[in-house]
Amino acid sequence: MAKAVRFPEIGGPEVLRVDEIPDPVAGPGEITVRVEAAGVNPLDRKLRSGVRPLDPDRAPHRTGADGAGTVTGVGDGVDGFRVGDPVAFADAAGAYATDVAVSAASAFLRPEGVSAAQGAALGIPAGTAYQALRSLGVGDGDTLLVHGGSGAVGQFAVQFAVLFGARVIATTSDARAERVRDLGGEPVRYGEGLVGRVRDAAPDGVTAILDCVGTDEALSASLELLDDGSRIATIVMGARAAELGIRAFSGGSPEPLTAQQLAWRREALPVSLALIAAGYLDVEIGEAFPLERAGDAQTANERGAHGKLLIVP
Repeated sequence: MAKAVRFPEIGGPEVLRVDEIPDPVAGPGEITVRVEAAGVNPLDRKLRSGVRPLDPDRAPHRTGADGAGTVTGVGDGVDGFRVGDPVAFADAAGAYATDVAVSAASAFLRPEGVSAAQGAALGIPAGTAYQALRSLGVGDGDTLLVHGGSGAVGQFAVQFAVLFGARVIATTSDARAERVRDLGGEPVRYGEGLVGRVRDAAPDGVTAILDCVGTDEALSASLELLDDGSRIATIVMGARAAELGIRAFSGGSPEPLTAQQLAWRREALPVSLALIAAGYLDVEIGEAFPLERAGDAQTANERGAHGKLLIVP
């Protein structure tokens, strides 16, 4: 029997429980994976707490979308995977588990030297950052401002933008400024006087802005620093995007992603794996929790723990 974290009802972290479940079977177009690490994302607790709706008729619900491990089974119609292959995956229905069945289209081989922890840290945050920057058209000649440059999505956004040829300024705390520098960004402290500090850092102005924090300060500063709302995006405050005249990706955006944006989001995982293997992308790994402490992991994520938090079955 496999084990998986499930919750029978909407609620706080205490509703999460570890259940024994039948071992998953790889259906057509699927592979099964022995999970070595699963990424903890804000979406996980938003679904658990009811911020994002779930169908109550499908309870108990599984949790977790991103993970990595070793292939244990290959379904009909699947090419490119064999039992024993190391993989990373996204878009799973319940990655907090010892074993999971995932779509082969959402799984990719992990290159030599890329750990399960690194692979599990990628899915949602790397995909969000990559898609947002591609959608904004960030590249050579741009000066990008990232609000929240030391967070999970922000760290990927800083690194991708630098690789795309942009200059990157990123808001952060004094304590996390060195991390932003290590990633190739230029840190500026958030808080009172933010607009002035950004203007001091970029006298010629910024040409694109990505908001990864969703505070009033970040949004108001963005509108003051850049007139072109088509080059300002938020991944947090999607519900206010139309009102503010900016773009929104993820974060409750009322508009679904386009086919091209979905393709970019999917492209991010294999691109990120290759960049890690080549030494061009760094992943900050935080604390690891067993399945039985999934609630503690989600609470730590909500409180802003540093580094990517993981579930390690």
